[in-house]
Amino acid sequence: MKHGRTILSTSYAQKVDKYIENNQNTADMLEEVTKSVVGISRLTNAGGSILNNVSSEELGLGTGIVVSDNGYILSNSHVTGEKYSTCYVTIDENTYKGTVTWSDQNLDLSIVKIQANNLSYVKFGDSSNLRVGETVYAIGNPIGYEFRRTVTSGIISALNRTIKIDDTDNTSYISNLIQTDATINPGNSGGPLVNSNGDVIGINTVKITSAEGIGFAVPINVIKPVIDCFKQKGNFEEATLGIYAYDGDVAGYLNLKNKINKGVYVSQVIVNGPSFNSDLKEGDLITSIDEKSLNTINDLREYIYSKSSGDEVKLRIIRGDRVREISVNLGKK
Repeated sequence: MKHGRTILSTSYAQKVDKYIENNQNTADMLEEVTKSVVGISRLTNAGGSILNNVSSEELGLGTGIVVSDNGYILSNSHVTGEKYSTCYVTIDENTYKGTVTWSDQNLDLSIVKIQANNLSYVKFGDSSNLRVGETVYAIGNPIGYEFRRTVTSGIISALNRTIKIDDTDNTSYISNLIQTDATINPGNSGGPLVNSNGDVIGINTVKITSAEGIGFAVPINVIKPVIDCFKQKGNFEEATLGIYAYDGDVAGYLNLKNKINKGVYVSQVIVNGPSFNSDLKEGDLITSIDEKSLNTINDLREYIYSKSSGDEVKLRIIRGDRVREISVNLGKK
């Protein structure tokens, strides 16, 4: 019995040591990631940090992450404003004037440039390989900058979620979102959703106010080509097919005639756009582009972001019970 108790005690001690080691590794990882988490506001005041003693409601306070050592910041478009807008970025006690160099309201993502160098920046993960149940951490400025770089933890609750956004003037949809139960508050918008390796796999965007433990993040893969282009060239010229399109979840919301599970539903071909004189028609279902299978609208966005205006792409579409191939030269958005 004594020998048995000794074995049990040794096993328990090993488990405790492993638990402590894992916690220390997690703390080290989060400490490193938070160095790249910043505060963002559209307003400034005279002197000092822009966020001292001012409420998040007054400032439209949000969060961003540094994605390059020379001052590119990724956030939400509803935090920073539209392209060419001015916002203010606080890193520790330093405040920088930033210019929005790219913004997409349909994704609720934007990129801001500040004049700074030698900044700590995040690592990206692969959001295409996520699984429900994985541990994640949300980092942001939840109430005001006095609570900056707050960390909450949870799991991935679901993938490929679509939510409906009702504004005063219109209704829009954000699709292909990561759902998490890690606590997300208004000031967390634009902050990172991080996996257990410290890789950013999403950008926190909204939470459902009528329920607890339901928040959403935009998968990071969709924005990687845009960030890479800014880092390499200092600019990004966005190409376009010249269509309005939805994935299956949104098609279901809108009661469109072709309710789909996979692929991209063409709801409108823009007059005089790149696809206008092609054979692409409203109601077509795009299943692949250049032989890359499309399951969601973000798959299409991610691929188009990697191309340039003038590039030819080959689309495989389903129209009725027929499969067709169509070539389109991309235009400039």
